Amino acid sequence: MKLLIAVDMEGITGVVNWDHVTPSHAEYQRFRHLMTADVNAAICGAADAGVEEIIVSDGHWSGTNLLIEELDPLARLNCGSPAPFSMVQGANQKIDAAFFIGYHAHIGSQNAILDHTWSSTAVANVWLNDRIAGEIGLNAAVCGAFDAPVLMVSGDQTAIAEARDWLGEIETAVVKQASGRFAAECLPPPVTQKLIRESATRAVRRYMKGRAPAPLKVDLPVTVTVEFTYSNMADLAAMLPGAARLDARKVAYTAADMPTAYRAFRSLVGLGNK
Repeated sequence: MKLLIAVDMEGITGVVNWDHVTPSHAEYQRFRHLMTADVNAAICGAADAGVEEIIVSDGHWSGTNLLIEELDPLARLNCGSPAPFSMVQGANQKIDAAFFIGYHAHIGSQNAILDHTWSSTAVANVWLNDRIAGEIGLNAAVCGAFDAPVLMVSGDQTAIAEARDWLGEIETAVVKQASGRFAAECLPPPVTQKLIRESATRAVRRYMKGRAPAPLKVDLPVTVTVEFTYSNMADLAAMLPGAARLDARKVAYTAADMPTAYRAFRSLVGLGNK
């Protein structure tokens, strides 16, 4: 079995504010260790269930957060940015399934640590077709385009609820209970690592028994719509060939498949965030 472990940082053990996940802040170095430990727990859990090949994709900031010197040697690490499939780099490499570790809820979620969608400064909302989506839905839909289901997710309770809304009854690990955007009741690393490892093992065993959730498939053609924070951001994004300006702050792009829509979405945000 070939598994992709896609990793973000806001949903990692103990993270509750931007200082913890911003490379220029002193606190960030401490949370790189915790991020790597959460990933290692998922790797160990998958290996316990018999997974033979694991690709890890570092999806936070510029993709240079995980400490490769501390990473379980069973895995290979995709890092750096930009990569063709960004947060789910490796999804197109004939993977069987994916885990999402350290994920967060979409922008505008209540009781969700560091809720945002891709850019905390530029993006006010995102829709896949007519459904509000965050990074969980976007990235799961890319994996689904390659017939790979998401088997488990870790993060706060709101991210987990969002994942289940998109993906069904997947395996989960709730590492903290958010009580606001910058506050949560956090479990200690030994506890969360055990939760993640056990969830990963259950997820793989369900998959091997044919009881895994189905890959996420979106209706095609697929339209991704971005509502920007300010109209000048939409001015810039609308210059992407094929984009449609919907109103002062919304720009849409319709694509024949999800991988193309994903690249268009990233291009829209990249242009708008200049």
